[in-house]
Amino acid sequence: MKNLLDGIQNTLLLGAGPSGVAPSTYYALSRSTLGHLDPYFIKIMDELKDGLRTLMGTQNLLTVPMSGTGSIGMEASFVNLIEHGDKVLVLQNGVFGTRMVDVASRLGAEVTELKFEWGTPVVVDQVAEALKKDNYKIVAVVMAETSTGVSNPVAEIGQLLKGTDTLYLVDAVTSMGGMPMELDAWGVDVCYSGSQKCLSCPPGASPITFSDRAVQVLNNRKTPVPNWYLDMSLLTKYWGGNTRVYHHTPPINMFYGLYQAVHNILEEGPEQVYARHQAAHTRLVAGIEAMGWEMLVDEGYRLPMLNAVVVPEGVDEAALRRKLLNDYGIEVSSGLGALAGKIIRIGLMGYNAQDYNVDRLLDAMKEIVG
Repeated sequence: MKNLLDGIQNTLLLGAGPSGVAPSTYYALSRSTLGHLDPYFIKIMDELKDGLRTLMGTQNLLTVPMSGTGSIGMEASFVNLIEHGDKVLVLQNGVFGTRMVDVASRLGAEVTELKFEWGTPVVVDQVAEALKKDNYKIVAVVMAETSTGVSNPVAEIGQLLKGTDTLYLVDAVTSMGGMPMELDAWGVDVCYSGSQKCLSCPPGASPITFSDRAVQVLNNRKTPVPNWYLDMSLLTKYWGGNTRVYHHTPPINMFYGLYQAVHNILEEGPEQVYARHQAAHTRLVAGIEAMGWEMLVDEGYRLPMLNAVVVPEGVDEAALRRKLLNDYGIEVSSGLGALAGKIIRIGLMGYNAQDYNVDRLLDAMKEIVG
């Protein structure tokens, strides 16, 4: 019987995710599976939590990996904090901001959507004006908007919320491991990420953190958390304390992989990792501009790990992506929503944020478009 796994090609993943996986992380995934209450696995869990705190820039006790992709982090963040009728302000300038609106609305929140043009950052002064008009239980924003390549001013928004009762919720799916994060200094109460971007681990784990203030809001809910699997008050009994209470069987080997991925960043040094991402980005932009192409986002607001490149008139972006994949073994991503057909998204994430990968992509693009 033919095994389809034998036909998997070695593709250079330079799209919006997943990213390439380091050999050490692949090896970690293959280690012997332990039981989810095995004392040695619990030791690994505890060290993983410490590593996540370091990368997130937080001392939050409730900092754990969720079993699922980054989207489960978004679900968990909102489902634990929202009760019917709660007011939520979502700062939206891309696909994942619109997803926040959808998730919060499904939970019965009264959602206000403050929109900004895709490809441009959230404007802090407009946020300040919106906060004067109403009181919100939650303000939510995407730190690194994967659909557009925009870096949003998370620290500045946090300053607006200091001294208020409003909870600050941040999506860091694409940013974690690729750029500095200082959640405590920024006043962030809830933040989630995903394993498959700059952490260079396969999809399947979502780091998440709740501040003490957010935990207090969770504990003082008038109604139970409507999702049993994502109820953080139940999950904390498994992830914390001297006696671990069974909640669900987590993906043991996936957490090995996440442990190794975090270990790799800490061993290289976070500042060196962030500098490597920035250097790869700078090299890519120089090459793109030398071809006569343009970046979607203005220089001061570009993400280093996710580059939105405007496709010139006369170039079939779908054909370009197909040829890159089929003839050169390189994957890049299309635009989403209003940007579909107008841009390609080039990911320089984690293990793949290297000069030689940038050069390989640029050489291939030049051969294709002439």
